[in-house]
Amino acid sequence: MSTGARVTDEVNFWRQRGDLRRAVRAMRVRKPERLRWRMALATMAESAAPLRGFGRLQVEEPVRELVIDLDDRILRREAVLDARRFGVDLDRGEILPVRTRWDLTRTAFLTGVDHALLARYLKLPDDFNRPIDVAGVVIISRAISGTHKQRAERLTQRVGGPTSADRGLARHEQIMLERAEYERDLARRWAALSKTLVQGSR
Repeated sequence: MSTGARVTDEVNFWRQRGDLRRAVRAMRVRKPERLRWRMALATMAESAAPLRGFGRLQVEEPVRELVIDLDDRILRREAVLDARRFGVDLDRGEILPVRTRWDLTRTAFLTGVDHALLARYLKLPDDFNRPIDVAGVVIISRAISGTHKQRAERLTQRVGGPTSADRGLARHEQIMLERAEYERDLARRWAALSKTLVQGSR
């Protein structure tokens, strides 16, 4: 691999050759930052996901050590969440805060969302004093927020244009804009839920 290559290129280079240990080594010598280094770490998590047993351990543990040693709290938190999207758990209580089902219920009530929707995508404990899967809840909440935001944008685009401005809005266009604002509000609320749950990350 040529000197000066981007960390993402170097990690992909070794990944394609099946040498994940060298890919981890390439990340160790690079200065962690929130763009390419984070993308490279997500690539490593994706590579570790299908592995089992000792093979997975050889990749997952060094990657976890890299994350634990980060000084940047936001990068550390987002690295854990990126890995969790691929089913790799890099946090064992050291990074994300511990939240119970009761914490989730209260936060969802305050932000104005129905947290029962989350149960479609992951298991929530029946006992409200038991801890929840914070990473899983945050990832799903962000995804729901993104979906509502996209719906709002699509509705707004269908109404927009100089013709509409010149002639005024028809009734169905007004309804679409009202719906778009409703979708934007839901997007903000779900984003607020995810943001609140990770407050206090270490």
